[in-house]
Amino acid sequence: MEARPLDALNRSRDKKVLVELKNGRQYLGTLRAFDIHINVVLDDAEERHEGQVKRKIGTTFIRGDTIILISPAQ
Repeated sequence: MEARPLDALNRSRDKKVLVELKNGRQYLGTLRAFDIHINVVLDDAEERHEGQVKRKIGTTFIRGDTIILISPAQ
């Protein structure tokens, strides 16, 4: 069976992911939820800049149309 993009996201649910936005900001957090528009909810999220924690945010909602990349955290 072919994997679809939402299947890949579903496998990342409850795991740490890195989300990069069009404005260059990066967020690291635990993926809790997403929808067909790739709107995502992250728990224990932190904003990162050049690999360093800039600020801790907690639970946050990110609009799908601002996202350019979602990747499993290293």
